[in-house]
Amino acid sequence: MAAFPFEIKATEGKARTGVLKTPRGDIRTPAFMPVGTAATVKAMTVDQVKDTGADIILGNTYHLMLRPSAERVARLGGLHKFMRWDKPILTDSGGFQVMSLSGISKLTEEAVTFSSHVDGSKHVLTPERSIEIQADLLGSDIVMQLDECVAWPAEEARARKGMELSARWARRSKDAFGARDTQALFGIQQGSTFEALRRESSDRLREIGFDGYAIGGLAVGEGHEAMCEVLDYAPGLLPEDRPRYLMGVGKPIDLVEAVARGVDMFDCVLPTRSGRHGQAWTWDGPINLKNAKYAEDESPLDPDSDCPASRDYSKAYLRHLFKAEEILGQVLLSWHNIAFFQALTAAMRAAIAEGRFEQFRRDFRARHLGSGQ
Repeated sequence: MAAFPFEIKATEGKARTGVLKTPRGDIRTPAFMPVGTAATVKAMTVDQVKDTGADIILGNTYHLMLRPSAERVARLGGLHKFMRWDKPILTDSGGFQVMSLSGISKLTEEAVTFSSHVDGSKHVLTPERSIEIQADLLGSDIVMQLDECVAWPAEEARARKGMELSARWARRSKDAFGARDTQALFGIQQGSTFEALRRESSDRLREIGFDGYAIGGLAVGEGHEAMCEVLDYAPGLLPEDRPRYLMGVGKPIDLVEAVARGVDMFDCVLPTRSGRHGQAWTWDGPINLKNAKYAEDESPLDPDSDCPASRDYSKAYLRHLFKAEEILGQVLLSWHNIAFFQALTAAMRAAIAEGRFEQFRRDFRARHLGSGQ
């Protein structure tokens, strides 16, 4: 029996819309989770994030365990209280950052040992410690197993080694998590771009049994087409009655194509990261507000949006903020981009519910890819 009920409301082809019910609120799917790396969605208040329509955010185990420390967050009442977010939080396991950011890490069967990028201190992350940090100290609602995300491109033998270690760590993560009513545990499918490996990974995860399932090891440089080729089969290898989460994805076109292939949940730093650098995502693709052509453009980014950042400020003003290196520019574009990603998932939910998702997908591709993205 899964911890959180997941009700699929409508389907069209492989695309589906539904609700994952948690004690802290419903998560409407398809769902985009803004990334709150260090207990904050960068440049945004929690009220701004809520107002965009986000049902859930993501917290980062690696960064929080190093600063301010998971134990300190626990003493201060847990991550929800600490950052003043009362809706669901999903935390990643920390494994991806350990292997991609630390630079000095050593991987064994037992654990990954690494040096902090903050102060050089030594840390050991086991599946059990990752679960303790996420579930017991941070108090997240959706906890991820510790896995190994193999860099791309990978030889099949290397991909197999990472998949098998992730499967063994999935078992240890499940044993450490135990049975909980108010928190859920997701397993992570691995296997790089090899269908046989992802099938085996899925079989092993199904045997263990999780509340939800993630597709890991994508958005690591393989490109949109290669990602879509994996997504042609990877979601279907996972249980139909549980949420499927594509980790670290992505651009708007990636979300639309992944939903068409049966994915329910997403996270990505892209909206806030690109917002901090002057890039705005729109229904017609991304635009760079630093470009001179916007210097006297009085139109807003989206006059029909409910988001003040999208509706109430001219492109000329936003460009001025970036040219003058004013912080407000980063705030407004991050806000706009998160609002756009939430509007996109809301539009997909409505399109699936009304049986017009395939038309929505075609129209979106035409508008978005016409921009060169």
